[in-house]
This record gives sequence, structure tokens and C-alpha cells, in this order.
Amino acid sequence: MRTKVYKNSDIIKKITFAASCLALSLVLPLLTGSIPEIGGMLCPMHIPAFLAGALLGPWLGGAVAFISPIFRFFVFGSPALFPRGVAMAFELFAYAVCFGLLLKILPKKIPSMYASLTFAMLAGRIVGGVTKVLLVTFGAMSSYGWKVFFTAYFVETIPGVILQFILIPPILLALDRVGVYNYSKKR
Repeated sequence: MRTKVYKNSDIIKKITFAASCLALSLVLPLLTGSIPEIGGMLCPMHIPAFLAGALLGPWLGGAVAFISPIFRFFVFGSPALFPRGVAMAFELFAYAVCFGLLLKILPKKIPSMYASLTFAMLAGRIVGGVTKVLLVTFGAMSSYGWKVFFTAYFVETIPGVILQFILIPPILLALDRVGVYNYSKKR
């Protein structure tokens, strides 16, 4: 009987985390959008993607991250589904999968968490940028090239990168301290 209760509570916890990450991906862009100068540069949908990868594991977290821009398009009409929303779906998926996998395999230490975050940021930006370049190359927007990709994914997102380094590890460590997320223990 205890095993069944544990499994049910684990499922409920994952559903709650998934719903919370999806809700954050809907709401955070509304909050940062009220800061016209840097709102988009803060990359608000990236934060829930990283959290989903950590809290739900790489594959479930990746699925939640992937559907978030598509779901947001159908709820709020932005981001535009093609090519931005589709490219963003792949980018967020890569963030969640890379971050979730690296958190599992690297030592459970704070520097490893930052290294995981750094590598996942690079991987996600490369996946998102390459996806967008491919989509627009075979689509109608042939003016999008590698220079625009580098600027959009690496230069203009510096405020978002800083925000992610400031927020994500402390959030996960706080969740670990209260027993909601098990980072310091072997999983």
C-alpha cells in the first residue's frame, strides 16, 4: 500500500511541476513585456524550460518546454508560430533535455550546476538558431542568415543569460533545501 501512495504522490508532484512550468512560460513574458527596453532580451520562457528539465527530468521536462511556445501562441497569439515559435520550441526542448541530463550525470555540486546551465544555454541557442535558419532558408524569409542568428541568439540575449545565472541555481537549491527537489542527494 505504501508503494502505491508513493507512486501516486510522485505523479502528482510531476503534474504540479509540469503545470507550474507551463504556467510560468505563459505568464513571465507578460511581466517582462512591460519593460519595453529589455523585456524580450530577458528571455522569460527560458527560465521555465530550465526548471522543467531539472524538476521533471530531461524528457518530460523537454516535452513541457517544447509545447510551451506553441501553447502560448494558441492562448495569447505570440510568439508567431512560424518560424519563431517552432524554432523556440526546439530551443526550449534542448535547454530542458541538456540541463536535465547534465544535472543527473555530473557531480551534485554547485559548480556542476552552473556548468550544466552554461552548456545547456549554448546547446539550446545552437539548436534554436540552426532550426530557425533551416526554417527560413526553406521558407519565405531568406534574409535570415548566420550573422542575424549569432546576434539574435548570443548578443541580444546577454541580459537573459545573466538573469538565468542569477535565478535558476538559487531556485533549485532552495527547492532542494525544503525537500521539494533532490539535487544534493543521489537520484
